[in-house]
Amino acid sequence: MARKGNRIQVIMECTEHKTTGVPGISRYITTKNKKNTTERLELKKYNPYLNKVTLHKELK
Repeated sequence: MARKGNRIQVIMECTEHKTTGVPGISRYITTKNKKNTTERLELKKYNPYLNKVTLHKELK
């Protein structure tokens, strides 16, 4: 079996959720290729607490 040598698991957290007073945390887990994508990921994902699509950034 081949190993996933260059792919790492990253956690994405909502940036807009911190400014609101709504309880809960919107986080997603995804993978990225650390050789090709050296900077942090920024993706638009659905936030179920705010009921809209917001910007999620990689934690670390």
